[in-house]
Amino acid sequence: MNQHVSPLKEASPTASPLADLGTTATPAPVGADDPAFAESFGGFLVQDGAIDHLVLERAHRATQATGERFDQVLTKLGLLSDNDLALAYCKYLSIPIAQPAELPPEPILVDTLGADFVRRNRIMPLAATQSSVVVAVVDPFNDEPVRALAFLIGRQVSLRLMAPADFDKAFDALYLLANADVNRVETAEAADASELDIQRLRDIASEAPVIRLVNQLIADAVETGASDIHIEPNGEALIVRHRIDGLLRTAELLKLGLRAALTSRIKIMAKLDIAERRLPQDGRIKIAVRGVDIDFRISTIPTVFGESVVMRILDRSRVELDFAALGFAGKQIAMFEDFIGRANGIVLVTGPTGSGKTTTLYTMLKRLNRVERKVFTVEDPIEYQLTGVNQVQVQPGIGLTFPHALRSILRQDPDIIMIGEIRDLETARIAIQAALTGHLVLSTLHTNSAAATITRLIDMGLESYLLASTIKGIIAQRLVRRLCPACAIPDERAVAWTSEITCSVRGLDAHGAHQLRHPRGCPSCNGSGFSGRTTIAEVMPITAAMHRRIAANASDADLEAAAREDGMATLYESGAIKAWCGETTMDEVLRATRVA
Repeated sequence: MNQHVSPLKEASPTASPLADLGTTATPAPVGADDPAFAESFGGFLVQDGAIDHLVLERAHRATQATGERFDQVLTKLGLLSDNDLALAYCKYLSIPIAQPAELPPEPILVDTLGADFVRRNRIMPLAATQSSVVVAVVDPFNDEPVRALAFLIGRQVSLRLMAPADFDKAFDALYLLANADVNRVETAEAADASELDIQRLRDIASEAPVIRLVNQLIADAVETGASDIHIEPNGEALIVRHRIDGLLRTAELLKLGLRAALTSRIKIMAKLDIAERRLPQDGRIKIAVRGVDIDFRISTIPTVFGESVVMRILDRSRVELDFAALGFAGKQIAMFEDFIGRANGIVLVTGPTGSGKTTTLYTMLKRLNRVERKVFTVEDPIEYQLTGVNQVQVQPGIGLTFPHALRSILRQDPDIIMIGEIRDLETARIAIQAALTGHLVLSTLHTNSAAATITRLIDMGLESYLLASTIKGIIAQRLVRRLCPACAIPDERAVAWTSEITCSVRGLDAHGAHQLRHPRGCPSCNGSGFSGRTTIAEVMPITAAMHRRIAANASDADLEAAAREDGMATLYESGAIKAWCGETTMDEVLRATRVA
C-alpha cells in the first residue's frame, strides 16, 4: 500500500489523485508492503478469533519461505477462507462489505472502464454520481487501480470490499452472461434430440461463459458452507438454492434460457448422458475448489419445466470424524466406545435422511480402522473414501445389491462390516448372520427413536430373540443448528423455557445456570443467526434387562421407559440441555424432535 494512501479513506481528484482520501478518526493500519504488516494483521486476526496461534506461526513460516504477502499466504494454504479474509479486511481497515443490493443491474462507467480493466484489476464500479463513484475491490491494499480511476474520472472514490467469489459472480453477471447468446441455448433445448442438436448443445455447454458460471455456482456454495446445491427450473427462471445448516436458501435467479447449457455442463462434468432428458441420472464430480479437492454427488430428474439438478457437496476437509466435534456428550461417547469395542454384534444408528447417521458411522470406522483388522463397507453411495477401508459401491443395475455384496464380503474374512442402510429383510438377515458368526456390524435404519428400531426390525420379519442376542446398542440422532457465537443474544422467553426444561429434563445441575439464547444475525453468519450444526442423540445400550424385554416383544413405550430408568436421555432431553448451555435454541430442538 502506497505510504500516501490509506484504503480507509476515499479517493478525490486532486493534483495528487489520492493524496487526500477523506477523513477518519481511526489511524491508518499498517500497509501490506510494510515489513510490520504480517505481525500487525496476524495479531489482529488472532485477537479477532479468525485464526489461532498455531495457524499464525505456520503462516509466518510460509511467508518467510515464499516471500509472498502474509494475507495471501493464509488463503493459498487454506488457513483462512476468502470470505473470512474479506470480513477481516472489513474490520481491520473499516471498509464496508459490498452488499448484493449494491450490485448494479448493468455495468457502470462502460465508456470509461472496459471489462478487461475491471477483470484484470479486480475493481468493480457499483454506483456513480456527478461527484463520486462507489467501487468494490478484492484487494484493498492494491491502491494503484483506485488511484488511476480517481485520476481518470475526476471524482471522489468510495471503497467497498468483495470476496473473490463474489467478484467473479458479479463480473460474470454484468460483463459475460449479459452478452451470452441465450437464444442459441433456448433453440438447442427446444429442438428435437437429433445428433446435430446434441453436438450443438455440447458446444454451448463448453463455452467460457457457461463454464465460468458453473464453476462460480460451485465455488459460491462451498464458500458459504452449503451441503447441497439445488438448480430448479420453473416457468419464469432458473432458481439456484443452497442447503445451509439443513435449511434451503435462495442463492440467485438465472435466466431460464440458461437451463439447457447449465444442466448439460454439469452432466458433462459428471460423465452423464446429455442426450437423455427423460430419465433420472446419477454421477459424481471431483474438482478442486480454492485449492481443496471436493467430491460432488450429482442427481438429475426430469420435471415439468425441465431437469432439476441437485449437487451434494462432500467436502472431507469440513467433516471432523470425532465424536466430541460432532456434538456427542462425554457419557454418550463412552457408550459408543463400549459398543464398538465388542468382538461381535450389531450397532445401529437411526434417524431421518440428513441427520448425520453416515458421518457417525464413519467416525466409528475411523476408531476401528487398524492394520490388524479387515474392514469392509457396503454403501449406496460411497460418501467419503476412507484410507485402509475396503468400500463397495452398490450397483443394482448389474445385480450388485446389498445382499449380494454382503454374501461376497463374508467370504473375504472381514472383522468389521459397515452396511450403509438396512433396507429389507434379506439385508437384515445377513447382518444378523454376520453378527452371530463373530463379526461386528455397523449400520443405519430410518426410525423416529432408538426404541422404535426394535419394533421396525420385527415388522420387517426378524425374530425378537435374534435381535435381543445380536444388537449391542442403538443410537437415534438429529442435527440442530448452532447459534452464531458472534451475535447470539439472551432469549426473551428464558423464564418460560427455564420452567419447562426444569420440569422435563433430568441432570440440569451438572450444567450450571442456564444460558438460553436467541439468534440475531450478523455478517459472520450471513444474517441467519446460526453457524454450523451439532448433534443431539439418545443412546440405548441393550442391557440384560433390555434383552429380556425385547425377547418378550415389549412395546416401544415399554422399551423407552426401561431405557430411561437405566439413565438414557431422550432426543428432547439431549437437545434441551444444549439449549440450556447456549449452543442452540429451544425452537431448534422442538423442530428436530417433534414427531408428527
